[in-house]
Amino acid sequence: MRTVRLGKTEITSPQNAFGALPVQRVSEEYAVMLLTRAFDAGFTFFDTARAYTDSEKKVGMAFSHMRDKVTIATKTAAQTGDALIKDLETSLRTLKTDYIDIYQLHNPSFCPRPGDGSGLYEALEKAKAEGKILHIGITAHRPDVAREAVLSGLYETLQFPFCYLATETDTDIVRLCAEQDVGFIAMKGLSGGLLTNSAAAYSWMAQFENVLPIWGIQRESELAEFIAYMKEPPQMTAEVRSVIERDRAELIGNFCRACGYCMPCPVGIEINNCARMSQLIRRSPSAQHLTEEARAKMMKIEECVNCGSCKSKCPYGLDTPELLRLNLADYKNILEGKVKI
Repeated sequence: MRTVRLGKTEITSPQNAFGALPVQRVSEEYAVMLLTRAFDAGFTFFDTARAYTDSEKKVGMAFSHMRDKVTIATKTAAQTGDALIKDLETSLRTLKTDYIDIYQLHNPSFCPRPGDGSGLYEALEKAKAEGKILHIGITAHRPDVAREAVLSGLYETLQFPFCYLATETDTDIVRLCAEQDVGFIAMKGLSGGLLTNSAAAYSWMAQFENVLPIWGIQRESELAEFIAYMKEPPQMTAEVRSVIERDRAELIGNFCRACGYCMPCPVGIEINNCARMSQLIRRSPSAQHLTEEARAKMMKIEECVNCGSCKSKCPYGLDTPELLRLNLADYKNILEGKVKI
């Protein structure tokens, strides 16, 4: 398997990394088993965040006794320098470590810079000078913020959504990172569950030498797939290419990426799941999509007041209220048996 160099950080990793958001949904014992099994199979890069409830704690439980053998990246959604330092100290305690390899600003709505009044970048510089963080990174969903961060020279890594549904704008950002020697960490490689063929997802990602995909893993079966790719990486065959082309034809363009920038909804609609239920229920079938709780969340769409807040905040320019209405209509047809899945 190819080794990826994360730009000027000089951090290297197999082109197969572990996204630890999903381990917040499983027990501590099961999470530690997944994390250590991934390490034993060759994974060395593990990404988490302060916002992922107890994910940092589980990563710390798995690796505190062999800290020098893994790369740990985490994130802060702090809005001020003081809040960032507080988050950082919490992360260090929770991860049971003295330092964090890559400390990332978690999806800020702008590109923080020294002197912008937020104090965020100054706090990062201070923490780096003290050795509490080794490298400064940023995560983004908005292409304009991503581009500005890369060109600013302030950030050593960028984490950005990237999968085979990517647009030319997205691939341009990958190329820009290579030109600027900024490490590119790819989140949402399976588009939040909409893509179900991990071999196709991996083989497409592998075409980009500077891209490090982090796969969200919470089941042994999922981990087993990516472990298998360590020894035999999937190839871009004609069959795989046809899978990609079918998915792109079906999904590219007017679909919700579940980034959550539209939230919160003033009437409590869970937009980032409800606006893509039609795709989820077909591509990732689960009884959970049809529970009483799930039905109540979908029916909440009927309370939409058409304020336009979600539409104005969507970084992809989607007509979110219309997507919600279409998904609700489809969902009702499924419940009534008018549409088979």
